[in-house]
Amino acid sequence: MLKIIGFLLGITIINVHEDIIKSNDFNDSNPKSSHFYYLQGKNFSENGIHTKAIENLNLALELTTRLDTLAVLIKNEIGNVYFSMKNYTTSKKLYSEALELSIQIKFLRGKAITLALLGSVEEKEGNYLEALKLQKKSLEIFLKIKDNNGTAHVKLNIGSIYEDLNQFSNAHTYFQSAYQLLKGKNNYSEADILNNLGDIFRKQNQTDSALFYSHKSLDLARKINQPKLIESAYKDLAKTYSIIEDYKKAYEYRLKSNEYKEIVLNNQNARQLNILQTIYDSHRKEAEIKLLKEQNKVNLVNQKLLIVVVLCIILISAILGYIYQKRIKTQQKIQKYKQRILKAELEKKQALEKTLQNDIQLKTASLTKYSLHLSQKNKILTDISSDLKKISIRNNIDYKSKLKNISKDIDFKLKHDDQWIDFNNLFKEIHPDFSKQLTQISTEKLSSSEIKLAMLLRLNLTSKEIAEILNVTPDSVRIARYRLRKKLPISPKEDLVNFMIHL
Repeated sequence: MLKIIGFLLGITIINVHEDIIKSNDFNDSNPKSSHFYYLQGKNFSENGIHTKAIENLNLALELTTRLDTLAVLIKNEIGNVYFSMKNYTTSKKLYSEALELSIQIKFLRGKAITLALLGSVEEKEGNYLEALKLQKKSLEIFLKIKDNNGTAHVKLNIGSIYEDLNQFSNAHTYFQSAYQLLKGKNNYSEADILNNLGDIFRKQNQTDSALFYSHKSLDLARKINQPKLIESAYKDLAKTYSIIEDYKKAYEYRLKSNEYKEIVLNNQNARQLNILQTIYDSHRKEAEIKLLKEQNKVNLVNQKLLIVVVLCIILISAILGYIYQKRIKTQQKIQKYKQRILKAELEKKQALEKTLQNDIQLKTASLTKYSLHLSQKNKILTDISSDLKKISIRNNIDYKSKLKNISKDIDFKLKHDDQWIDFNNLFKEIHPDFSKQLTQISTEKLSSSEIKLAMLLRLNLTSKEIAEILNVTPDSVRIARYRLRKKLPISPKEDLVNFMIHL
């Protein structure tokens, strides 16, 4: 079931536009206004680019010097970024500041939003009673200002808390009440609450109702083209069909869920790549504009100097004219020299950037080559070892013991290959902090074999490819992956490879 985490600021932003419009920032034609940076930061946040999100949102906050509604929204959005990074202490601090400000400026909707966000933090920290208290305070305000969207989503939050407490009857009551407010909207929120209803019925073993709502959620998710909701609906349907022992359908829906999970991941990666490319292009254009402005300034200075020189030549005698002409030529040489310096620095920076990119590509290619070489080498050595063992079975008294020793030596080398040192060194050059971060976040001490497995997973290799490199069976790889997963703080729904890639 999809959890609504930090949703209120995003959903109710439509309702608070009237408050934003009242601020002068919104009407400012300057593209570098606080509202501009706020929207930029929000876009980065929604696409998982946290560093740029915080950078833009802090700029927006600096430009918002007045006590207005936009300041509340910005603080909440910064809190959402830290919340998504599971930094609950910082997010709670920011939400508390936003709550204090919304109370000070009497911004009721902002107060309701912030209370709900604080409730989400308490829920994540396991403080369910405090979470319920905050969510119900938020609900009172939304009901008071007659905000149906806010009311529906806070009820969804409250239902989620009751679900965590295994109080499914209370959870169902709030989910159903939220659905009545969202019914007929044909949007993301309606599909999500249908999914929640199906999930809660399944947990109460009411499989017919669970299937009914999960299918409704799936149909609506398809209609509005929301891959993440489609994935969730398929996953819940697979669980329900498994309960009623219709394993064929359960398997089919599980495959479809995995298919859409990959689509969601690919879409997210594509969006992030496009945004990063846009940032790169923007910075490059800004650098070019800055260079052109500097050149224009230099040209303007030269033009003024030329006019002065010409006037001086007219005013003074022919004798001094020669001196001034010489000075003009000197200035022109200086200008050309400055332009050559600027051009050389620009070319140097471009060459350095190209060198760094080529170096990364070369090291990545080398790493892949090492992986393939290890796999091929292990396969060859394994085949040789097998053949030597077969020869040793023959009744050849002179060579039998020697062949067995050779086979043992090859088996030993398969397990102690020095090329792992080169592979490990090259991997650390490309991903210098990976092993350190992996060790820090693990709940138990990781063995050297588990660290090797994690490195190969970081390269996005399949179980079959890893099995060939480590000279083990694919089943052994799956078991090793399971043991590694148990030692890491990873949620059951999260993919292990995806976790390694984003570490």
